[in-house]
Amino acid sequence: MGDSESFTSFARDRTHALLRSAYLLTGDQHLAEDLVQASLARTYVAWRRLDDQGNAEAYTRKVMYRLQVSWWRRRRVRESVTADLPEPRHPGYDPTEAADVRLTLRAALAKLPPRQRAVLVLRFFEDHTEAQAADLLDVTVGTIKSQTAKALARLRAVAPELANPHAQERNLQ
Repeated sequence: MGDSESFTSFARDRTHALLRSAYLLTGDQHLAEDLVQASLARTYVAWRRLDDQGNAEAYTRKVMYRLQVSWWRRRRVRESVTADLPEPRHPGYDPTEAADVRLTLRAALAKLPPRQRAVLVLRFFEDHTEAQAADLLDVTVGTIKSQTAKALARLRAVAPELANPHAQERNLQ
């Protein structure tokens, strides 16, 4: 299989997973698509230089994280959140509770600054260590620790219902 075909196969197979991570990093579907597209374009340029194409996804993710950091540094416009918090839950069993938690988490993540959101995504969604996250974002481990603490404190403030989503259900029974 030629370089072009192997890259096309890689991009087709891994784009969905990359989009999920990019969405969590950016908080916006269109920005996530732009981030993945830019990352894949840079991966394509480096495709022949990759020693082991089995590491292509890791390479692409690192490019994606670094691009996101460079976009933060360029943009100085503050985000404004327009979505409202979800309505309070009604008593009784709710089969859509997992969806409620996901929507609440998504809204809460959107209220975080981009750097804090990225740190949480890398640490808790992507399951990277502090050192790995620091390397990917090109910052110190101390920055990762402080941004994680600030982000978690902010999440607790903007979405206290995320602290224990099942507590309310238990209290009603």
